[in-house]
Amino acid sequence: MEVILRDDVENLGKSGDVIDVKNGYARNFLIPKGLAVRATKTGKRIIEEENQQRKMRARKIKRNLEGTANKMKGISCTITVQASQEDRLYGSVTASDIAEAITKQGEVEVSQKQVVLEEPIKILGVYTVTIRLHKEVEVPVKVWVVKE
Repeated sequence: MEVILRDDVENLGKSGDVIDVKNGYARNFLIPKGLAVRATKTGKRIIEEENQQRKMRARKIKRNLEGTANKMKGISCTITVQASQEDRLYGSVTASDIAEAITKQGEVEVSQKQVVLEEPIKILGVYTVTIRLHKEVEVPVKVWVVKE
């Protein structure tokens, strides 16, 4: 049976793909769970409408996040930590510490998942950290790590 996927299905395909699956799999799993519709004219029209609505929602979300990104331009945060004489930290500054410091400033709320930090910061200094608000919207933020 040919079906059109409404959502991405692992090991099967992406949303909008027309695939051929066994009748039982389509009737008993894909269609009842809302993951697919039959590949008919009506089904194709339904998928096209859903894709248009999804694209409009994605554009709106991206536009809102770009506004947030403009607010965040030029933002910097200072994190005070305990450090040794050689400027090495006794712990490390992690993504959650940075997210908390930015959120405390009150302009924007940032979660630790949005902070792109390849490895924790372990030395005093000034770092540029990327905040990923959306897969296409990123903002650089200066993070000052200073001795207590």
